[in-house]
Amino acid sequence: MKPNTHLERAGLIAPDYIDAHGRPQQVSALTRDRLLGLMPPSSDGASPLPAAVVFHQGEPLMLSPVLFAPADWQLTSETGERWSGRCAPGETIALPALPDGYHQLTLEHETQRDSCCIIVAPRRCYEPPALLAGDSLWGSCIQLYTLRSANNWGIGDFGDLQRMIVETARHGGAFVGLNPLHALFPAEPESASPYSPSSRRWLNILYIDVGAVADFQHSEAAQAWWRLEATQQALQAARRAEWVDYPAVTRLKLAGLRLAWRQFQQRDAEDAEVTAFDAFIEAGGDSLLFQGVFDALHAERRAQSRACHGWQSWPEAFQRPDSAAVLAFRIEQSDKVRFYLWLQWLAAQQFAACWQRCQQQQMAIGLYRDLAVGVARDGAETWRERELYCLEASVGAPPDILGPLGQNWGLPPMDPQVMAARAFDPWITLLRASMQDCGALRIDHVMALLRLWWIPQGESAAEGAYVHYPLDALLAILALESQRHRCMVIGEDLGTVPAAIVDKLRDAGVYSYKVLYFEQASQQAFRAPAQWPRQAMAVTTTHDMPTLRGWWRSDDLRLGSALGLYPDKAVLAGLYRDRQAARTALLRTLLRSGALPARQRYQRGGARMTRALSLAILGYLAGTQSALLGLQPEEWLDMATPVNVPGTTDAYPNWRRKLSATLEEMFSDPAVETLLAAVDRGRKGMK
Repeated sequence: MKPNTHLERAGLIAPDYIDAHGRPQQVSALTRDRLLGLMPPSSDGASPLPAAVVFHQGEPLMLSPVLFAPADWQLTSETGERWSGRCAPGETIALPALPDGYHQLTLEHETQRDSCCIIVAPRRCYEPPALLAGDSLWGSCIQLYTLRSANNWGIGDFGDLQRMIVETARHGGAFVGLNPLHALFPAEPESASPYSPSSRRWLNILYIDVGAVADFQHSEAAQAWWRLEATQQALQAARRAEWVDYPAVTRLKLAGLRLAWRQFQQRDAEDAEVTAFDAFIEAGGDSLLFQGVFDALHAERRAQSRACHGWQSWPEAFQRPDSAAVLAFRIEQSDKVRFYLWLQWLAAQQFAACWQRCQQQQMAIGLYRDLAVGVARDGAETWRERELYCLEASVGAPPDILGPLGQNWGLPPMDPQVMAARAFDPWITLLRASMQDCGALRIDHVMALLRLWWIPQGESAAEGAYVHYPLDALLAILALESQRHRCMVIGEDLGTVPAAIVDKLRDAGVYSYKVLYFEQASQQAFRAPAQWPRQAMAVTTTHDMPTLRGWWRSDDLRLGSALGLYPDKAVLAGLYRDRQAARTALLRTLLRSGALPARQRYQRGGARMTRALSLAILGYLAGTQSALLGLQPEEWLDMATPVNVPGTTDAYPNWRRKLSATLEEMFSDPAVETLLAAVDRGRKGMK
């Protein structure tokens, strides 16, 4: 019982919380006990210093180690400078002033040697010069897989992204926002959620533009395969499909890429491309190696049995990456493993080229990546990092107004004690991978830096509790990596946001995320444009919410009712009434702000969604004080169908809906030209 008592004193598990209605709710003793049992007791007491201590720049660097005898200390800065001294029990070590970075302190006493990472961080995250100068910027926010084009293979790819960058910049946009590009499951393509990845460190190889791969172009076998009637028929079917056909796309792409891989293998060992690939493998270390091993092993297991959905369903001999069976597989199937490593290299190369295109277009921000809140329970990351994740719990959200049953996302949480014991290396590594080749990073569910709703395995979402994380340390490291990568940070802070995090996020330079639907200031009106916060990104909607047309017509409520998401009819009726009132309030706000001409008459809450009304709403958003504005192509194309319905798995084809027009059609549409020109004028008029 001692570990449980220790953890409760540490305050890791909150005994209560405030729900979406503002009412206090108690967490059951059974839930707390179950969650406490999932986390091993902290071992901090075994060392005179914690694994890491975080300071902000300008603070005195004072440490008080727990010593029972004198010890010698040595400090090594990140650049190699050294200082040393001696400390007696009860004394405080006063370290010299250090620059931002990661520095190492060691304590030596007799045969014992302990180390501590001294992290010195700036107080704020990086902000682009254009924002500091007062500019108001806009950009396009896309789900990459939804893009249609004349060239892609049935799914949006990095070639399409290049086109999106050029067109967005041509219309005055400063960035292109992306869904998470994390690695998924090539051997199980139906597992398509970008928010349930196999690994957040590596990329989704389905986004490779195969036609742009040099070894595909130069391979006679690949080109012969490409010219086959069967290949072209499969390609056209994948392109024409209304929904992304992940199995068909995966078969096509892997077939073409395997032929290209054979061509690559014929290159000389001294070839520049081979040398670059080898350097990529070396830089990726064990994380990359085991990503390749996992993908190859997963493909083999799935070929033998379609019931193998991830490492937890594999034979026990393969469930540990350090097992003899896995080592034998790495040796015997090294070609297959290297193929998947090569795919990661191709994806990284093509994504880096997209970032270079942003710089060529002189975009103030460029690419804006999205970091998912967690990883799938049975993917490469949990397979390799078993001790970092609590696999018998999952994260989600407690019941709220829109989700009366709560949400269980099926993602195992990181253990905050293990993160701290590893000197926050998992967080540092994740940020460095996520800030590669981009100018902004959106952190999904940014409240996870403070707390996550943990649900014991087998329980409903309502039977969970909030587990606390070391917010101050995680924020400081976020600011440090943000400054080093010159990458601004946007925190998705929707839902129930605890007061403890709001001010800290703002003071740390993390931009808030403001969705139109939630900015109704009163029963009568939405927030006036001048009252939107400057340090924020304004958007109409998100991947988890209805499109503008869908929201206006209450399509989401009808669909949710049909799918059984609103079992309480009284609650559903109230949501319909609230939606009608919100439409009326938005119309009133549009008239008051001048975004909608006063001469136009609309019925109370009953106006039809027209191009003119859509343009007025986007014009209203363009006139807000928020520094950033993100627009989705779904709004330009007046689409109604959502890309994702939260709370569903098989009931709705999530993450598969494509755009209704190709990139070529969209950017030659006069209505789209008019809309984007109006938005650009509105943004430029804000300074």
